Amino acid sequence: MTDFPAPRHAGDLLTQCLAAQGVERVFCIPGESFLAALDGLYDADIDVVVARQEGGAAMMAEATGKLTGRPGIAFVTRGPGATNASAGVHVAFQDSTPMILFVGQVASDQRDREAFQEVDYRAMFGPLAKWVAQIDRADRIPEYVSHAFHVAQTGRPGPVVLALPEDMLSGPAEGTPVPAATLPSGAAADRDIAAVIDRLSRAERPLVIAGGGGWSAQAATDLGAFADTMGLPVGASFRCQDYLDNRHANYVGDVGIGINPALAQTVRDADVILALGARLGEMTTSGYTLLTPPVTRQSLIHIHADPSEIGRVYRPELAVVGQPGPVVGQLRAAATARAGGTWLSDARAAYEDWQVPRKTPGALKMEQVVAHLNDVLPDDAILTNGAGNYSAWLHRYYRYRGWRTQLAPTSGSMGYGLPAAIAAKLQHPDREVICLAGDGCFQMVSQEFGTACEQGANIIVMISDNGMYGTIRMHQQRTYPGRPSGTRLKNPDFAALARAYDGFGATVTTTADFAPALAEARSAGRPAILHLRIDPSALSPKLILDDG
Repeated sequence: MTDFPAPRHAGDLLTQCLAAQGVERVFCIPGESFLAALDGLYDADIDVVVARQEGGAAMMAEATGKLTGRPGIAFVTRGPGATNASAGVHVAFQDSTPMILFVGQVASDQRDREAFQEVDYRAMFGPLAKWVAQIDRADRIPEYVSHAFHVAQTGRPGPVVLALPEDMLSGPAEGTPVPAATLPSGAAADRDIAAVIDRLSRAERPLVIAGGGGWSAQAATDLGAFADTMGLPVGASFRCQDYLDNRHANYVGDVGIGINPALAQTVRDADVILALGARLGEMTTSGYTLLTPPVTRQSLIHIHADPSEIGRVYRPELAVVGQPGPVVGQLRAAATARAGGTWLSDARAAYEDWQVPRKTPGALKMEQVVAHLNDVLPDDAILTNGAGNYSAWLHRYYRYRGWRTQLAPTSGSMGYGLPAAIAAKLQHPDREVICLAGDGCFQMVSQEFGTACEQGANIIVMISDNGMYGTIRMHQQRTYPGRPSGTRLKNPDFAALARAYDGFGATVTTTADFAPALAEARSAGRPAILHLRIDPSALSPKLILDDG
């Protein structure tokens, strides 16, 4: 274990504890409530990234957790800082991402008086985090930090929130950092693996739905080999499309919003479904209709890291507790060949057909934009997005070729794509990072483009501008046709905004203009924005707005 110098104050000790856990980067908005921690970071070999808003800092930390499998770290100040950061904590919770948020707190002698910016963090973050605590004694910092790293990474991964009273943090401290967290293997019992293989071997129409937290690049490789050996079609749960190379013969599409109708029918017709790490939430089950609770028509095998998640909505016929990463390795080792008929090939053919671009209105067509990205981006390019109808083209037509090439919130949080892209570029500076955002989605976090420029994170942000909150407009058109209300947007010149930050900016109005604009952005050597002016009538790949 590394020897650390005697801490000058508790902020020093906290920083040493983070270094002992292997933390290399933290995201923050500075605040007076944790000045001692900032002082401790001054001498630490830890990169400090200053965001523009706490929500952006928290989402950067969450994206780092997704990319590394280790907790992403964010520091924010009390009150408004914490409430702003809660959006990122919610993403981490619903996406099963390891993350730790440190929040400055009022001094101990002022607590429970509604002091300046005081918030009860246990009450506030209780429903959003795996564990919320306050460190009241400096000598217990090593214990709390060690426990936070264990909680965030074990079972179903997720966020932890630790409050830091200002007087505790600035006071004297004695303590020794605890070595990095020791994690359980997450493997399943051999008899459970044998039972899964036996049930799949006897199935006529099996389907794997892969998703959730606790995966890795090795797990993605194991999933492909396991599916290949047993002839299993594999669908990805909502926004988990990079869990298996989409070119793999066993990949049959994403089981999420805007699902391929043929894949939806495959889910309904399956006789055995293996839910491998996926929670089977609302988005993956099309509002709990593809699988009907509490007892599904299909025989359900549910493998999940959290035993309390199994049976929460659906009663499985076979339940297995284990981390999907090690478990899929066990499944690969135990897999045996099975006769599958045309079940797999039919499902794959339906996916291939779904990939053929369908024409939408306007001079600039998003289906062709995404098709071009497929053609020119390297296999390891990372694509990020937040929430909005613009992402439907990406999810339908882009083929993810490797693990963690997709960063998108299963929680459906707007504004996620830009901070996630920044985190991805800082984590992998040698890889291309493309953020797709809608005009509404981008403007929730547009200030973080300044963070990208300051950090030299040369991302490309593609803003799909149709002058409206398109997803809500789509729902209005379906439910209250011809009566738009509260969904229009008056937008700036986004390309000019990029240039104002000394980035690269270009406006694209036709499909023919997109390829040269993208090429110029890729070679610009600075953060870039491509302002894509989209026909407002193209609400989604399937819905055309004919009344404006």
